[in-house]
Amino acid sequence: MTSLSGGSDDSGSARESEALVCARCGTAAEGPQPTWTCSVENGVRQYFCDTCSRENLRAIEGRLDSAWW
Repeated sequence: MTSLSGGSDDSGSARESEALVCARCGTAAEGPQPTWTCSVENGVRQYFCDTCSRENLRAIEGRLDSAWW
């Protein structure tokens, strides 16, 4: 696992306890979702559910910001 520069590995545990919400459709995750997509856009971490990730796979692979989807 890699960490952001200047950060410590301890800060990740607080992030994991937060509920994940899809940045596109608003679906809330009930627990850890290892199949969701994580994207960092303009320094902000965003999560996308399986459905939204599949529907926009080409845009994600093309590294387009989610605003372009």
